[in-house]
Amino acid sequence: MPGLNGLKVCAQEGVMERLLMIDGSNLLFQMFFGMPARIVNAQGRPIQGTLGFTGALLKIIRQVNPSHMAVFFDGEHENPRARLNPDYKSNRKDYSQVPEEENPFSQLMDIYAALDFMGIKHAETTVCETDDLIAGYALRYGGEMETVISSFDSDFFQLISDRVSVLRYRGKETVICTPEYIINKFGIVPGQYADFKSLTGDTADHLRGADGIGPKTASVLLREFGSLENILAGAERIGRPAVRESVIRNTQRLKTNYRLIRLEGHGNLPFAMDELAYSDTGITTGEVLRGIKLK
Repeated sequence: MPGLNGLKVCAQEGVMERLLMIDGSNLLFQMFFGMPARIVNAQGRPIQGTLGFTGALLKIIRQVNPSHMAVFFDGEHENPRARLNPDYKSNRKDYSQVPEEENPFSQLMDIYAALDFMGIKHAETTVCETDDLIAGYALRYGGEMETVISSFDSDFFQLISDRVSVLRYRGKETVICTPEYIINKFGIVPGQYADFKSLTGDTADHLRGADGIGPKTASVLLREFGSLENILAGAERIGRPAVRESVIRNTQRLKTNYRLIRLEGHGNLPFAMDELAYSDTGITTGEVLRGIKLK
């Protein structure tokens, strides 16, 4: 049965198992910088990030109605992908050098306390990125249960299938990205998204694609050749000279991009599925903040 923008709702005869995974760092940044002003509690303690995160999280939970869920955050460790390309995410700000009121991580401990209070499992990555942990769960369990990934990170598009979707939270304008969404928006299927992004590059991750190849050209190439591997193997058969020369000239960059963008999961998942069981109690944002003594 169709639900919110294509998300299936629970069948009447029983609750369908549905796993919700939140890209916690992504949601934290969205809410910390999306709040209209700096908000403090009665003791003068800044709480706008915790307030926004908790409120958005509860709305996402009620849109998705999960039977299992977890929230993952990027830990402070060397990014293994930077060994492949030092430019990877080198454009990200170093928040250890900014004032506390401008640092979203300054409220992270309060957010962890809120998650604990709500009984929601959460973890920081230690040797990989959040993308890898979420991909690990999606690839391992996506065939068994409906899986929803909440994030604005487009890398997750490659994981989309009939049972895996990506939720982009915008309040009432929230969108659930399904295979049809990817086909309509990019002219490719989800399994081609890592190939597509390798060709076009990604300014958010500071990755350059092949010179002169934008989304339309990348889509045409993938419809013709099927994959980046086939494009590189058959580059001499590309019709447009400028595109052909660009692909040949940037072959190594494209191969490296694909290795950086492709999500194959991470073998060491921090929680077993039964540990992620969750039931919404109807708790409010105010009750959570009072429970962790922020209000």
